[in-house]
Amino acid sequence: MQGNSSGGALVAAALILGASILGGAYWLAMAIDRGSAEIAGLNQALKTAAVAPAPAARPSAPGRPDPEKVYEIEIGDAPIRGAESAKVTVVEWADFQCPFCVRVNPTLEKIAEEYGDKVRFGFKHLPLSMHSKARAAHQASEAAHRQGKFWEMHDRIFANPKDLSEETYLRYANEMGLDIEKYKSDFSSSSVRKVIDADLAKARELGVSGTPSFFINGRFLSGAQPYGSFARVIDEELAKN
Repeated sequence: MQGNSSGGALVAAALILGASILGGAYWLAMAIDRGSAEIAGLNQALKTAAVAPAPAARPSAPGRPDPEKVYEIEIGDAPIRGAESAKVTVVEWADFQCPFCVRVNPTLEKIAEEYGDKVRFGFKHLPLSMHSKARAAHQASEAAHRQGKFWEMHDRIFANPKDLSEETYLRYANEMGLDIEKYKSDFSSSSVRKVIDADLAKARELGVSGTPSFFINGRFLSGAQPYGSFARVIDEELAKN
């Protein structure tokens, strides 16, 4: 009887073990199937991502000048400093009350020193609405321009940017030897205001909204850039001639 019991127990144990093995195999197969399905789904997602078009590049600010484009910039009667034969013309839209315009002046002076007669400079008025004292400074410089002394007035104003007053401009005019009555008349004249307004309108047309803004042979350069940024564009323009 004891032998039969032992044999029965072994048979039962064998059956249980077999069932466990079969069950384990079943769940293992199920797990493999699920894993295979997940891998297949991942592969499909990767293929879809590979053929999907890249998102479009962010467009440039609407209306802002394009640095890759060459603009036609008319000098007209604007003040010019430098040789008429210069191969490169740098036209600046500036604001006499703008600290960045003050900051860039030494760079422009260095360009004049380094390039000599190869580069000339033109000036356009852009008194920003945020600068309450700028407009009078531009009127003073334009009034001096009527007597051939724009750049002298320009340099004096930028040399002392903390003293922006009509009284100071009048003192500059006296020191420069201007006809004071003519200066006063021109300072307040509608013709001077029209010149400034025309420069403002052209800036808006070009998309220029900040100062200083430059066009180097018509190529846009924004802000108080370091000397090297100017030199790169100037050298490229000189190489064309």
